[in-house]
Order: sequence, then C-alpha cells, then structure tokens
Amino acid sequence: MIIKILGSGCPNCKRLEANTKKALKELSLDAEIEKVVDIQEIMAYGVMSTPALVIDEQVKSTGKVLSAKELKQYLITS
Repeated sequence: MIIKILGSGCPNCKRLEANTKKALKELSLDAEIEKVVDIQEIMAYGVMSTPALVIDEQVKSTGKVLSAKELKQYLITS
C-alpha cells in the first residue's frame, strides 16, 4: 500500500501524516508514506484543497484533517 499526503507541509498536512501513521500502527499495517509538496503533482490528482489523502493512487479525502479513526476506515477498505 502506498499512501500519499498531498499538501504544502502546513500544520494540517503534518497532522494528517501523524494521524495516518497512528492509524497504520493501530491496525498493524505496513505502508509506504510519501509527502507530495509539488503543486503541479498535487493538481495532477485533481486536488484543489489540501491536505489530501491518496491511497494506491486513489484520492480518498481533500481539504480536511482526518482523525485516526476515520483513516482506519479508508485503510481497511483499501
């Protein structure tokens, strides 16, 4: 599983990354986490609002910081 956090590196992006790591740990899942800060690459996903979460090249969320609980639902179904 490859998870991408799309955003400029703002505090919300960092919180989304931390929550993602927490959810992965709680589920005992292994995944590669990539931070994408390049605006052209972010726009290539059709994302207009960050932070955004991409799991295995599918945009799952944009414009909000998901909690670890919310992230678990995306991780279980991916």
